[in-house]
Amino acid sequence: MSIELILAPLQGFTDAVFRNIYARHFSGLDSAVAPFISTMDQKRLKPSRIRDILPENNKNLTITPQILSNRAEDFIFLANHISDLGHDTINWNLGCPHTKITRKKKGSGLLPFPREIDAFLDTVCQKIKCRVSVKVRLGKRDKTEIFNLLPVFNQYPLKEIIVHPRTGLQMYKGCADLSAFLEIKKKTDHSLVYNGDITSIETIRTILSKSPDTEKFMIGRGILADPFLPGRIKNMQINTSESPWKLKNFHDDLFNAYDTIFSGPAHVIGRMKGFWSFLGPSFKGSPKVLKKVFKSKTKQEYIRQTEHFFSLELPFSPSE
Repeated sequence: MSIELILAPLQGFTDAVFRNIYARHFSGLDSAVAPFISTMDQKRLKPSRIRDILPENNKNLTITPQILSNRAEDFIFLANHISDLGHDTINWNLGCPHTKITRKKKGSGLLPFPREIDAFLDTVCQKIKCRVSVKVRLGKRDKTEIFNLLPVFNQYPLKEIIVHPRTGLQMYKGCADLSAFLEIKKKTDHSLVYNGDITSIETIRTILSKSPDTEKFMIGRGILADPFLPGRIKNMQINTSESPWKLKNFHDDLFNAYDTIFSGPAHVIGRMKGFWSFLGPSFKGSPKVLKKVFKSKTKQEYIRQTEHFFSLELPFSPSE
């Protein structure tokens, strides 16, 4: 059985710049779901909101655009515009756990309302030009909420359901609930994608041991901490070509790309420090030298500290 690996949509991380550069340096990913685009009311559209998913900006990795919305007509307007760009599937975000989203009854904040989700899909599926998939959590507060939604989802021709088996309230705390994912599989005929806490080959083996017919997996934070992970999973073994210097080349390309599009050093340094918060702890013996990277305030200082970090050739040993 072949495994399909999908890059998760992480706001502020997995944009087109990251996706394209990642695909040039590392193997293993089959596709990506792009970070969500929020709909605007009155069927309005700002070109800047769709720049990230334009075909000309995504030549290295196939993507599925994602929309965050709780208004069917606004979703249809945006989805059909995106479809006209050449995308054949749109993902509906029902998983975002952040309070500023959920309090507006969007993302996982809509999960406790199956009737509203039913009405939304009933309208959308009749008027959209492309297929729809959904990305969900188990619920907003209660992990049983998903089981009230499955009969709703079963009524519609969804391409697939991406399941992150946590509640929105959990954010990323605790462990992803594999047993809940297995129970969901029993109650839907839709194709499922497993998403959550995939950090090693062993994680995949554990899931496959209990759900051998699961073929699609979505990885987000695990890739930020270990860019070699998808290639390792595909080979089901450590790749002898793994090298910290490959990470340096990837880092340098990413930094240079962001440096050309962000105005001011604070933006590019801030973006790169976000990546270091995941990648840095994967190096053994990194806390002291990593601290100097995070203290950098100018581009020159940041470059000097990252060059020093990589020159130390610290062992790269992410979770395995």
